[in-house]
Parts: sequence; C-alpha cells; structure tokens
Amino acid sequence: MSDNELGLFLRVRREAVSPAQVGLPAGPRRRTPGLRRSELATLAGVSVEYITRLEQGRDRHPSSAVLTALANALGMTPSERVHLHRLTKAATPGFTCNGNLSPTRVVRPAVLAILEQLEPAPAAVINRLSEVVACTDGYRAVMGPTGLFDEGMPANYARYIFTDPRARVTHPDWEHAADKMVATLKFGPYRSDPVVSHLIDELSLTAGDEFTSRLERIPGLPETNSITRIHHPEAGPLRLAQETLDLSADDDQHLIVKLPADEATAAALDRLIGRKPGSLRAVAG
Repeated sequence: MSDNELGLFLRVRREAVSPAQVGLPAGPRRRTPGLRRSELATLAGVSVEYITRLEQGRDRHPSSAVLTALANALGMTPSERVHLHRLTKAATPGFTCNGNLSPTRVVRPAVLAILEQLEPAPAAVINRLSEVVACTDGYRAVMGPTGLFDEGMPANYARYIFTDPRARVTHPDWEHAADKMVATLKFGPYRSDPVVSHLIDELSLTAGDEFTSRLERIPGLPETNSITRIHHPEAGPLRLAQETLDLSADDDQHLIVKLPADEATAAALDRLIGRKPGSLRAVAG
C-alpha cells in the first residue's frame, strides 16, 4: 500500500486543473486529464523531472518556495495550501499531534448546549474515528431508521458506509459518500495515528478492494460543505446541505449540521421530526 500522500495529492490536483483554467491551449491528442507534468513544471518554474520525482515519492521534501509555486500554479484554495504544507511535514516521521491518545468520546457541556440550540436541525459531533459521539434528536430521526445506530452509541459512520448494505440504499450517491469517508479518515496524521490505522486495517479486511482502492487514489482532504442526497426509509428522498465545523484541537472532534436544501426536504423533515411546518427552512442549494 502506497504511503506517498504528497505525490498523490499533487497528481490529483494537477489532473483536476484544465489548461483553460491557467490560460493554456488545450491542444490536440490530450491523453492526460487536466495539466501535463510539463505544463505544471513550466507554470511553477521547476523541471519536469522534479515534478515526476515529487509525484512518484522519490522527493518528499520540497522547499517552501517550490510549494508556493506549485500551489499558485494549481490555483489551490487556502485549505488545499495548508494541506499541502502539512503533507510535507508528515513526510518526516516521529511526531504526531495525537500521539497514542484514544479518540475523544466525551463532549464538552458547551458543545452539547450548542447541539441543543440547533434542534430540530440534524446535527452531530463526530470524532476522528468517524464515531457519532453526540447528536440532536433531529439527526437521530433522520439517521436512526437507516440503521446507523443499530449497535448503539457511538455509531461508527465509516463502518456503516463500507460494511452495512443499507448504506448503499440510504446514499444514492454511495460512491461519492465512500470517497468522502476515505478522505476524512486520511486527513491528519493518517497512518501515524495508531487508532485510525487500526480502523483502516479493519476496513481493509472487511470491505476489501472498495476501501483499499480508495486509499490508493483519494487524497486526505475531505469536503467541508456539500449537498448530500439521502433516501430515507420513511420520508423518502432528501437533499441536505451539509456544513462541517471543526471544534478546538483539544476536543479532537468536529460538528456537522445538515439543513434542508429545498422546500420539499424542509417539509419532509418537519413531518419526520414532528415539528410544525416551517421549523426548518430550506437553504439555497
């Protein structure tokens, strides 16, 4: 299994940028999606051979100047630039922010109070193992009937996505949901975190190639907001606008909030949660 996360991230970003986005002609006979290595090299002011070494993992310690040039050439967002810098630091083993700490399953009273204020919106606190450690009644009403909480709390969303057949029914866009879950597990120390590494080994055995192939090709930078489609066993099709908010580093948790992305979903959630019409207003999606 490859551990060349820096090379993977650079290649995926390069292939996601079209020549037109950086002012280059597309030209005929393009067999490579996005930019060619030679094009990125020209834009960043480095050699093609150096781009190749980075993508193949033969050089994992580019200078800050090279990182900036690559980020500028690829039009990276601030979060992508932070991730790129973190990957170069991760190439030097021996330090991880989490160490051998177990994932935090205790939610601070202030965060629980925030969840209470978010009712009836579906919202949950999730730790780095993808465990749902606290949630609103609205979240439980949406996800409970899908089978997520059958084993009790904390429910593990990664295990649900990859090992529970009901997840494929719940998520019509299951492939995208699985991609996002892998990106989430890989975000941060990844294999340097013993508890995350243990879960990854478990899913590699229980889910097989559908999990391991994603480890090879998906970089560890998950979406922080998106429109998610869910097929609910009682409420039918739902479109939810999801926002992910990081809590403090000491919490080692993040808060996700799902809001209706259209009026039909808002009405369906009101009925499902048992609130008067209009309790949840649709957001622009």
